[in-house]
Amino acid sequence: MSLIRICAFSKCLYRRSLFQRCIPPVTHVDYCRLCFGIRNGPVRHISVLVLGKIIDLFHTLFFLIVLEARIQQLQSDGILDIQHVNVHVLKAPKSGKGSGSGKSPKSTLREKGDIVKPKQTLTKGAAKSQSSKTQPSRWLQKLSQEKTNKIKREQVLQKKNVKEMPPTVKPQAGLMTPGRSYKTKSAQQAPDVQAQSQPSPELLAQAQENAEVEELEKRLSLVSDLTSSASTERLLGDREPAVCSDAQFGIRSYLEACVFSGDLERANRFLLSQHRILSRRKLLDVGMYNTVMRIWAKKGTLNQIGRIFILVEEAGLKPNLGSYCAALECMGRSDSCPRVVSRCLNHLEAEGLSLDNLFGQFVFRQDERDMVLKAVCSVRPEYQPASDYLTPDDRHPSLVQDLYLQREGHHYPKLDFTREELQERFGQQLEVEQGCTVTIDSVETVRPITVHIANMRTLLDELRSQWRKTLLAALKERKMILASTKSRDYKLNLYPYLCLLDDKEYVDIMIQSVSNLPLSGESLKVLARDLGNRVYTKCSIRQKGQDLMVEKLGSVYSGYTDLLAKDTEDCLALPREQWLKLEAANPSGPTLQGEELQWPYIVSVELGTYMVDLMVKNLKINSDILNPAYERKLIPILYHMYTFRSTRQVGFIKPHPLLTQIQQDATETRLTFDSYVMPMLCPPVPWISAKYGGYLLSPTKLMRSTDGATQHERLLERCRGLHPVLDSLNQLGSCAWRVNGPLLDIIVSVFNRRGSDKLGVPPPLSEAPRVPHFNANDPAFTSAEKAHMKKEVVKAKKKYSEMHSLRMDALYKLSIASHMRDKKFWFPHNMDFRGRTYPCPPHFNHLGSDVTRALLVFAEGKALGAKGLDWVKIHLVNLTGLRKRSSLEGRLEYANSLMEEILDSADNPLNGRKWWMDADEPWQALGCCMEIANAVRAPDPAQYISHFPVHQDGSCNGLQHYAALGRDVIGATSVNLMPCDVPQDVYSGVAQQVEEFRVRDAEKGLKIAQVLEGYISRKVVKQTVMTLVYGVTRYGGRLQIEKRLKEIEEFPKEYVWDASHYLVRQVFSGLKEMFTGTREIQDWLTDSARLISKSGRTVEWVTPLGLPIIQPYHRARNQVLKHDMQDINLQISHDDKERPDTVKQKNAFPPNFIHSLDSTHMMLTSLNCYSAGLTFVSVHDCFWTHAVTVDTMNKVCREQFVALHSQPILQELSNFLLLKYCGHTKQTQDTHLQTPIDTKTNTHLPLYPQINVQALIKNCSDS
Repeated sequence: MSLIRICAFSKCLYRRSLFQRCIPPVTHVDYCRLCFGIRNGPVRHISVLVLGKIIDLFHTLFFLIVLEARIQQLQSDGILDIQHVNVHVLKAPKSGKGSGSGKSPKSTLREKGDIVKPKQTLTKGAAKSQSSKTQPSRWLQKLSQEKTNKIKREQVLQKKNVKEMPPTVKPQAGLMTPGRSYKTKSAQQAPDVQAQSQPSPELLAQAQENAEVEELEKRLSLVSDLTSSASTERLLGDREPAVCSDAQFGIRSYLEACVFSGDLERANRFLLSQHRILSRRKLLDVGMYNTVMRIWAKKGTLNQIGRIFILVEEAGLKPNLGSYCAALECMGRSDSCPRVVSRCLNHLEAEGLSLDNLFGQFVFRQDERDMVLKAVCSVRPEYQPASDYLTPDDRHPSLVQDLYLQREGHHYPKLDFTREELQERFGQQLEVEQGCTVTIDSVETVRPITVHIANMRTLLDELRSQWRKTLLAALKERKMILASTKSRDYKLNLYPYLCLLDDKEYVDIMIQSVSNLPLSGESLKVLARDLGNRVYTKCSIRQKGQDLMVEKLGSVYSGYTDLLAKDTEDCLALPREQWLKLEAANPSGPTLQGEELQWPYIVSVELGTYMVDLMVKNLKINSDILNPAYERKLIPILYHMYTFRSTRQVGFIKPHPLLTQIQQDATETRLTFDSYVMPMLCPPVPWISAKYGGYLLSPTKLMRSTDGATQHERLLERCRGLHPVLDSLNQLGSCAWRVNGPLLDIIVSVFNRRGSDKLGVPPPLSEAPRVPHFNANDPAFTSAEKAHMKKEVVKAKKKYSEMHSLRMDALYKLSIASHMRDKKFWFPHNMDFRGRTYPCPPHFNHLGSDVTRALLVFAEGKALGAKGLDWVKIHLVNLTGLRKRSSLEGRLEYANSLMEEILDSADNPLNGRKWWMDADEPWQALGCCMEIANAVRAPDPAQYISHFPVHQDGSCNGLQHYAALGRDVIGATSVNLMPCDVPQDVYSGVAQQVEEFRVRDAEKGLKIAQVLEGYISRKVVKQTVMTLVYGVTRYGGRLQIEKRLKEIEEFPKEYVWDASHYLVRQVFSGLKEMFTGTREIQDWLTDSARLISKSGRTVEWVTPLGLPIIQPYHRARNQVLKHDMQDINLQISHDDKERPDTVKQKNAFPPNFIHSLDSTHMMLTSLNCYSAGLTFVSVHDCFWTHAVTVDTMNKVCREQFVALHSQPILQELSNFLLLKYCGHTKQTQDTHLQTPIDTKTNTHLPLYPQINVQALIKNCSDS
């Protein structure tokens, strides 16, 4: 037997011993038959036999020293993996990642990743190992030289900041652990050892066994204290997370894909192949090993779990709760003997882990929890898992401390539904999400079905049927080729991702994408991403069904309806608290708030590109299908082309004109949407953590982010104070809606009657300008005329494409509204990284245009009361854009004077005097006119049940926050933060100040000032003033003003450029004079962000409600996805391994900080309105409620603004930045705020004058 095989068998013995320590050995009496069979299997007999051979071979200490030196060299040169009697040798990587020997002429092992077959002849370096026994001095000299070279290499690598290996324990002499690197004895130490007396083989074996036991105990005692209630599953899970997160992400998703598709062999083989290669082993964390362990646990194969325990130890990791959970689950399924279970539990607790944490925080699937509990109860019958769901948490921010701890007098609102109705709606929504798609009728006018239309529809159905068969055959063929392709096991490929669904489901997704493809085509990257995301969403829903989550979800939701239904008792629990209570009361089965694994962005794009390639190459049509005169040949219905966007070349997928013609002639009247873009038919699942909430089954992110960005999710996982934020999102999502049917009919009629640009209804494509046709080779045209014609062609095509996009967007919104006409529905909410909230359905929601806002009314109605009708009238005046500087009484009087116009608009909207069409928000104004007409015609207007939402909008909300932060009295007055006789309009004030500047310059003879006479208005400067506080530059402001000037038909177009330059300077100057503190605060925030980003870190802060925020702006890097169709260049700008983008970091900090304060104020208002029983909805700084509760909402809004800005916000921000980025707390003086990072250039802000913030309560809001 060769030396390398002897070493391998000795390694096998060591691993066997380690497995016995992980699953502790017992006496023969302690074992059941199954355990005894495993203990005394063939591998055990082989190991004992080999041990005897090893002891007989090495009789002298001289040979032991040679063997030890040789083993140490093999540890440096290769990694051994033993499968029974097969020996695989993998050459260690040559890079600095891990241990490796220098290049030796005697060592000719294969390149990294190559596997030496068991029967293959070994290379010369290994073949000469036996002959080297007679030359000990040469080996010792070689080892000494290798040691010196290794030390030099390590020193060089340390200088290059190479990541360090995990800490290891230095083993006893003779004990070498696979995958670890230890110091070898120098040549000077060898003679001393050789001079010692030679012990007997029996003593040697005993000493080695004792050394193994001692070393194993040391290794198992090195459990870190990092176990916490927040992240038990991640205990020692991620090794070098900042460096390997992307690669780890890909490996984990690949393993999960193999598991979900049932390919256990591939998953196990992939994990072993990753483990064998040292450079790849460093990417593995304990969670990846646990993924495979969970598979073996389902099969009840304890010995396989033991082998993975060995791999975990070899990788330098420690088993965590997930590892022991898999072992206990396996024991519960296989009815292991109680003594084995008891020893496993003792070992778990000896490492500082607890069963309560395992049951309380581990994410279980299917019946895993029941099996683990079964195993535990077999040795501890009285054990009952302790739940931490109901543990009271009084660690709330000071702003909401009383709101959570003092609930006497709270009146949480109920929904206007019975318990049975809510449960029925739950079943309907569950069916929709399990179907993944929803097909609805289009609102476009149905033309009479002619013979031609009928033929085209029949033809299109036949083609789709044929394409399905073609794609199905092509997909199966490609999968067979991909499965049989010989590739190294450690390489990732798409095969597992193509086995997650039935082949027909992949084909349906591709056919749907062909039907939804725009006429102008779509970017390959965008189309591929959408296809990959659709597959991921379907897989996520299927996995929840496979994990038995649907049954438990139904049980918990049934109890949750008791809190919401109107026919149940009142409860002072919030939706989040009630859901947690119900889930804790139903612990059996899977964990609902599971950790949903995301796919890496590049995987979604690669899978989608694979599917696009399949469509382009296989979907074909006869060229003479519409015109028999053409020559018949098969042509693709999709073709791949390139186009330029700016200076970048972009791959495009465009439909063939024949396909476009057939689809247009067929005039299909059905639209298909993904289920997650539709409103929900039942109240959403409350957000109870950063990972669970929103839709029933469809994956939903709490925080929106760029595709592939994960820093926000990691930040939220570490945050323990998200309860106010989650409760606010739950409140916004609890509002039920319905469609304003009469108004929908009017809008649809305008939509089908050529639309109206004035009313915001896009016209059909028949109204688009015709694309001019000309022959570029015609000599009759001059070069200038040809250039002009080309520009006209480009302009016409651009206009056509824009009109098509707008038309389809309106079609989607109106069709969804028509589909939901007779239903009541809900919008689940999430937020962006600044905390600004958004409804999840993208097409139809209350954050949309004037059309969609007008179509939405509250499902629950409330009587108008004494002042409700007055508020509806005031709201109408606000929608017209008139009387901005009038008091509330003045606006009400103006509305009463317009009653004749209001009633005419309500009764004859399209055939009357059409007064409503001149409003700033015409469709909302029309809806308001109809509501007023219904109320005044009711027998008692005060008792009229109104579903109409009344809006209360902020007066340039960003400037309000800046004025309050700076205690700027003048600025606060201009944005209605101070009591005034009449509401102030900051936009009109700026326009008036700019007009004063213009008059002064015109008197001095400035030409452009003279041209602008009579053209400076509130509308011209409004957008620039509004966006100035959000970081708009002079260039951006000039473009905004230029656009407004172009809309004025009388303004001379030749002066637009000069006029916009002049006005943007005056607007900036006017705002600087009106808001003295705003620019200084902006400068301080900008300087802070600049210094932080230049130090190599991103800007972070925490809102007053405890929401952590990080700016995801990093230097972009290019990642190329290579594919046969096209190499796709992915620009990654959110990679937190890259240096921060200083320009974006500093420019975005001021507006993002103000956005976070704005969202905090909204959330405070939301929570307090919910506790008062109000219906509350927000569109950022615009708050909606019933007319009868407007006064209450206004009071809450003012009180919460005062409470927010009574906090030392800038002081706390400065302290946070100093603590985080300077590493110490630097006390700020009363008169200065200090910029972090650079103490030599601290920017000091003056002490702002204090204003009486309590006076804000008395002020009338600008409604």
